[in-house]
Amino acid sequence: MTATTDGSAGPLPPRATSASERTGRAATPAAAGPLDPVERVAARTAERATAHLLAAQHPDGWWKGILETNVTMDAEDLLLRQFLGIQEPRVLEAAARWIRSQQREDGTWATFHGGPGEISTTVEAYVALRLAGDEPTDAHMATAAAWVRAHGGVAATRVFTRIWLALFGWWKWEDLPELPPEIIYLPKWFPLNLYSFGQWARQTIVPLTVVGAHRPVRPSPFPIDELHTDPAVPNPPRPAAPLHSWEGVFQRLDKALHAYRKVSIRPLRRTALGVAARWIIERQENDGCWGGIQPPAVYSIIALRLLGYDLDHPVMRAGLASLDRFAVWHEDGSRMVEACQSPVWDTCLATIALADAGLPADHPALVKAADWMLQEQIGKRGDWSVRRPELTPGGWAFEFDNDNYPDIDDTAEVVLALKRVDHPDRARLASAIERGVLWNLGMQSKNGAWGAFDVDNTSRFPNRLPFCDFGEVIDPPSADVTAHVVEMLAAVGLRDDPRTRRGVDWLLAEQERDGSWFGRWGVNYVYGTGSVVPALIGVGLPVEHPAIRRAVAWLESVQNADGGWGEDLRSYPDQEWAGRGTSTASQTAWALMALLSAGERDGKAVERGVRWLADTQNEDGSWDEPYFTGTGFPWDFSINYHLYRMVFPVTALGRYLHGEPALLAAPLGEAA
Repeated sequence: MTATTDGSAGPLPPRATSASERTGRAATPAAAGPLDPVERVAARTAERATAHLLAAQHPDGWWKGILETNVTMDAEDLLLRQFLGIQEPRVLEAAARWIRSQQREDGTWATFHGGPGEISTTVEAYVALRLAGDEPTDAHMATAAAWVRAHGGVAATRVFTRIWLALFGWWKWEDLPELPPEIIYLPKWFPLNLYSFGQWARQTIVPLTVVGAHRPVRPSPFPIDELHTDPAVPNPPRPAAPLHSWEGVFQRLDKALHAYRKVSIRPLRRTALGVAARWIIERQENDGCWGGIQPPAVYSIIALRLLGYDLDHPVMRAGLASLDRFAVWHEDGSRMVEACQSPVWDTCLATIALADAGLPADHPALVKAADWMLQEQIGKRGDWSVRRPELTPGGWAFEFDNDNYPDIDDTAEVVLALKRVDHPDRARLASAIERGVLWNLGMQSKNGAWGAFDVDNTSRFPNRLPFCDFGEVIDPPSADVTAHVVEMLAAVGLRDDPRTRRGVDWLLAEQERDGSWFGRWGVNYVYGTGSVVPALIGVGLPVEHPAIRRAVAWLESVQNADGGWGEDLRSYPDQEWAGRGTSTASQTAWALMALLSAGERDGKAVERGVRWLADTQNEDGSWDEPYFTGTGFPWDFSINYHLYRMVFPVTALGRYLHGEPALLAAPLGEAA
């Protein structure tokens, strides 16, 4: 697009054909002569990193790095086992060892590396260690309990934490927000219907309405009085918010729902519980999990148990077995539970990285990865079809098994990965790409952008419910997902399509005043900017466009003194942290990818970033990255993708050395 006087987008000029497009091979900027010192450093670093990444490929063709979150996953796994009566001493001790290893010096547990203590996480970790036999008088436990009391006690924790405590009588059910199972009957036009929630929240809420309807209490193995500011009054009264405020309105709605519980029509409730059970079972994946993520799995198992499903029932056996597959056993004997697993995401990113680093497009590793991705394409309808009933399936999910919830981001990146592979079955490859592109196009929201899983999932009412204090519960469009889709559409020859242009216009309007973009699924403005700039350049925006220049200036302004880039998760609640934090390999790579696409290859910022990657690389070709650079819910739930430290530096170094990525498959046909 050409720049207009106000910085908006005009008609797209023809883009020059690159050397990579003409030849199907990556163009090396230094090919005309010997490598300069920085290029030699980059080539050596990329070679070692590429070898390390190749060695990590599974024989079946996929990659999967550890997905690390926080110890609530481990604590809730133990509480689930306690509730079901299936606690295993070996698992209990191994999980407790991991939880203890993550405790901070002040006695707390954080939600990300280097972050502050968090009260809900600390309470859940503390209770889990009590299950493992740690005593309140133990020094590490006493310190944790004192901190909890000083920060408001159990009453200050989130709703989910108090639900877990209520299962054992450590909290009163009547003191929890109410959400009845009859919500499943609400029509799609109603503001708080089930499909106004994001997919992750939807899958969690349905089983929790079953749990809340039953209000079960198992015998508590010990008291937790030491976690209350006043054990005699564990839930001190709080003044109600003003009626004219949204908080006040929803507080009173919650009171009405509590009153409804007492007068609800019993046959209607029984029927609603039966509908909820069918809804849950219909969404169980082939591997036994629900949505490929831990929270809906544990609550679904509890809900079905309360509805009379025996632990030997095939649904229950498969569900419990799926949770065991989320466990990572460390060499020291500790056991960590992943909240989710990311093989499709990791595989498409690894494929892009290796191809951009110069691996031949027909390399066996890339062909094998493409084979695996092709078989993972989803051909059935999921919850997305509630809003798009006529749309033909064709997306990819994030996990091994999550056919109900393919996501737009993975689909875009898988298409970009497949476009880099010279697959022997070109017809099969082209068909898969076309179905993926058409599905993504059909999932465009009315504002021209894309969310992660759903269309127009933008109602603000679900976030206001007292029940929903566990993070983002809706799925509005985001700059990073929209950028990946726009980049993909340009790659398949739809750069001038009106739908692509609407996405570009939305991205330009979303740029922050300082030149950055907000990162919804990665931390944070560095991720958003690193995603958007390559997409805008790929779709034809000239490097001189004001939006690109502002982005470059911002990235250069937040580069660390050591040459790298880093951003702390505190940038979500506090703008002062935007672009600030300890340098990491993944975030440095995101910045480099943006700068390289913006024509800054020979600039000082790029040189310093490349040298930082070289200087911090380990002997085995990897990078250390304890910092969390992935986002589940901004601020509330953070992720350390252990493969990010590899795939993104390899991609950035490859683009530094070889220029624009080579895309081999033919553009999409007129059918799009």
